[in-house]
Amino acid sequence: EKDEPGEEVRVTYRELLELTCRLGNTLRRQGVKQGDRVTIYMPPCPLAVASMLACARIGAVHAVVFAGFSAESLADRIQD
Repeated sequence: EKDEPGEEVRVTYRELLELTCRLGNTLRRQGVKQGDRVTIYMPPCPLAVASMLACARIGAVHAVVFAGFSAESLADRIQD
């Protein structure tokens, strides 16, 4: 659901799987492999969910940081 009532995005399991696989392939092409660390910095949305699943699918350790953090706080979270 989005911030405004009545504004939601519906995604089927098939669409989520396709998006997850595409993102996983993109991460692999960028050199991400099993055991690598990935930080996902984006608002809560279907793309964020697919990004988390893509990392898990290829075995990359991932951390999620949602918007609203200062640059210093974001840097601390990424380093942790």
